[in-house]
Amino acid sequence: MKRRLPTILPRALALAAVFAGAASAADYRTTSEAPTLLYDAPSLKARPLFVYGRDVPLEVLVTVEGWTKIRDVGGGFGWIPNKSLAEKRMLLVRVAVADVRANPDDAAPLVFRAEQNVLLDLAESATSPATTAAPGWVKARHRDGQTGYVRVNQVFGL
Repeated sequence: MKRRLPTILPRALALAAVFAGAASAADYRTTSEAPTLLYDAPSLKARPLFVYGRDVPLEVLVTVEGWTKIRDVGGGFGWIPNKSLAEKRMLLVRVAVADVRANPDDAAPLVFRAEQNVLLDLAESATSPATTAAPGWVKARHRDGQTGYVRVNQVFGL
């Protein structure tokens, strides 16, 4: 046993590092229809907990047999049928007011201000805060067409 331990330990540590990296990248979906019901269990017979509108970003925790367990911006948990979720990426402003700037710089001109709970389209192909074009910033678009950069820590959905 002592001879095998040195070869097993590095392999185990390497696997742990791979799984830790994968676990740290959150996966998000948006609600595809309004209303979308959140249930306390993965069944239509379960107790409904909350009703979401369309395009609300939700963090995916686990997917099981046609259902997805999610976490919302407020930290609430529940189950949603997979057919009620879309791949579309949206951002939800989580602070009182988020400044959206022309460039990813605090000194850049202000394009617009978005109040808490305003939905913004993800305007770049980022899949996590680490993959944005400008570290700490993400490009977002308001439904009125204005586009700019907002701080990653001011939005939910990335």
